[in-house]
Order: sequence, then C-alpha cells, then structure tokens
Amino acid sequence: MGKATNIVWHKAAVTKQDRQLQNGHGSCVLWFTGLSGSGKSTLANAVSAELYRRGMNEYVLDGDNIRHGLNRDLGFSEADRTENIRRVGEVAKLFVDSGMIVATAFISPFRSDRDQVRALFEEGDFIEVFVDCPLAECERRDPKQLYAKARRGEIKDFTGIDSPYEPPVQPEITIHTDLLSVEKAVEQIFAYLYRKNII
Repeated sequence: MGKATNIVWHKAAVTKQDRQLQNGHGSCVLWFTGLSGSGKSTLANAVSAELYRRGMNEYVLDGDNIRHGLNRDLGFSEADRTENIRRVGEVAKLFVDSGMIVATAFISPFRSDRDQVRALFEEGDFIEVFVDCPLAECERRDPKQLYAKARRGEIKDFTGIDSPYEPPVQPEITIHTDLLSVEKAVEQIFAYLYRKNII
C-alpha cells in the first residue's frame, strides 16, 4: 500500500475541547474487547442507549457492521485483522475529536493491535473494556452459530478455537458477563465515566 506524500495537517478552527464544552460532556472511546459471544455488542449498545437517553452524543462502531462497509475488503488473516483494527482506531479517533463518546465492539484479539490504537489517543481518551467471559460460556451461547461452524472446520482462524485471544493485561474496566446482568454491567461502566469526569 503506497503512502501519501506532500500532505500537511490542517489545524481545525473548532477544537475537541470546544465541542466537549458545547456538548456538556467529555469524549472518549470505550473499546469493548472479548471473545465472540462474550456480550461486546450487547453492552456497547446498552451503554450507547443510556447515553442517548441522557441527551449525550454517542455512537457505536460494531465489528460486523464495519465489515459490511469500510472494511468489506478484509478477511480474517492476522494481517487483515490488524488492518481492520487500525482503520477502526482511526475512525474512533475522529469520533472522539468530534466530541462524542464512541463505543467499539470488536474481538480485537491481539494486544499489540489494541496497544497501537491506544497510542493514537490522548491520555484518558482510550478506555479498554475487557468483556471477560469463559470460552465455554461463549460457546454455549453461540448466538451466530460461529463456534459450531469453527468446530466443524467450516470457519478457519476463528478466535478461541484455532486462533488466539490475548486478554488485556491492565484494562480500565473488566466486565464479567457470565456473572453480571447487562444492567449491572452498564452501571459499572457509567461509574467509571463519572469517576473520570467524562460525563
């Protein structure tokens, strides 16, 4: 892939801080990571709905949805997974700069990829939410029947089966979705956002 040359960053007249002031709240990315079936999308959407209910500016970037458009040219090889996360990180950064709270729901199995995304953001703007759910429970749920297909060999490089998942070492938030209801998990995330004066 070629790299663009002769480009200069154009400084915007309206800053992130200006937008946050107008919105009446901070902006950040809530980066939900975990195995397929752990509850990432469910939680991201529940948090987004509650933020919306409270009149805050929010958006959800969901793994499957992004692969229908922006990343439809990518497969599931290690290189494609890395590029998938890189692109999403750059998009999330734009949302945060716009003054919004953006929730991303991506397996994002590799620590190095998540660390690369974190490096894009100012301190405190990237909030890693580890949706910690045992593999056995994710397989039991199997909402999309992906584990069953992977076990039958119909899907290759499936995270948790024949491709690794590297759990976060020091996530800002850990949610045990095999133990907590969605409501309690949302409360835990909002408590963090309040402590950090984001909302």
